[in-house]
Amino acid sequence: MDPALFADVDAIVVGGGLTPAYLQGLKGAAKEIRRAVASGVPYLGFSAGAMIAPDYALIGGYRSHGTEVCPQEWSEGLEELTFRPGLGLVPFAVDVHAAQGGTLGRAVAAVHHGLADSVMAIDEDTALVVNPAERTKPKVIGSGSCWTIVKSDGKTTASIAGS
Repeated sequence: MDPALFADVDAIVVGGGLTPAYLQGLKGAAKEIRRAVASGVPYLGFSAGAMIAPDYALIGGYRSHGTEVCPQEWSEGLEELTFRPGLGLVPFAVDVHAAQGGTLGRAVAAVHHGLADSVMAIDEDTALVVNPAERTKPKVIGSGSCWTIVKSDGKTTASIAGS
């Protein structure tokens, strides 16, 4: 994708679809997308669009060290949990469809096994609003929850914000 397409936009919306393909299609424009967002252009990512937003993006997989950690239907065609450099909009990894789709286990496994320092696992009908100036202080809105998974002192923990 031509990065110049993002030079003069009012908003950037990236919907759902095959996460690895969306990242592949947008990675060449990541610098311009970051520039636009930093200058105040809103970014709305849902499903795959949310998963590719982080500095280091979880793009799929349903197994961690060979053990199934979420339903295969959410694997994005990948077996083992897979991370790639993302768009660089938030410092934490993002997983989606957490409680309803059964991907919360994938988020927990990613942190537990050291693939990510932290993961925000977002439920259906829920949004995580991040101010670019305060990337580490997101706000949860909507009818569901956002699960924050971190590891400290050898323990992986999840906390819940939202409804």
